[in-house]
Amino acid sequence: MRDVPWWGVVSSAASPVLLIGGWTVAAKLQPASFDPVADTVSALMAPGATDRWVMILAFLVVGVCDVVTGVALRPAAPAGRAILIAGALAGMMVAANPEHPVGTSVPHVVWASLGLAGLAAWPAAAWRRGPAVPWSLRRAVCLAVIAVQLILLAWFVAELVTGAGQAGLAERVVGAAQALWPLAVVLSANMGIARRGGEARCQQDRTPIHPA
Repeated sequence: MRDVPWWGVVSSAASPVLLIGGWTVAAKLQPASFDPVADTVSALMAPGATDRWVMILAFLVVGVCDVVTGVALRPAAPAGRAILIAGALAGMMVAANPEHPVGTSVPHVVWASLGLAGLAAWPAAAWRRGPAVPWSLRRAVCLAVIAVQLILLAWFVAELVTGAGQAGLAERVVGAAQALWPLAVVLSANMGIARRGGEARCQQDRTPIHPA
């Protein structure tokens, strides 16, 4: 089981910071009528939004970070890493196809759906078997994470359909969860490998040396 290189740790940590920081700063730049609980992150990138470049840039940089994390996440199964990278690329396409001020942008909806689906589903293909597998990449944990992600996505979709007034909050909770999980996987992988390496060294130190 190989560890995650330092640049993968940096990218996985930068992703949630940049995403949450991006939508926080962008929301503060909007007029007082903007409601982050009711209004979605997509509205921060739509034509007519104040300083829309802030959220667009945040989405693009976060997408790059997630791609780098997917490349670096060597303890995960290749299929899961590929889905993570695909979801990140779809998220970058969301920034390239912003929501329309009036009406629905089909490309925006399609890319947003693919991005959310990929970032939610990648743990399903990332788990591995074996005693050396980090806890975050064990089958039961990955399935539990997907269940939570699906519940959060269902909440977001329900808010969009019903117009209950919390679509912005639901989207931000989904986005934060999807951004934080790769970081949790990276940290658990490196901590587990470091712990096993220390145990192996201790075992070697305790091995008696028999005289020839």
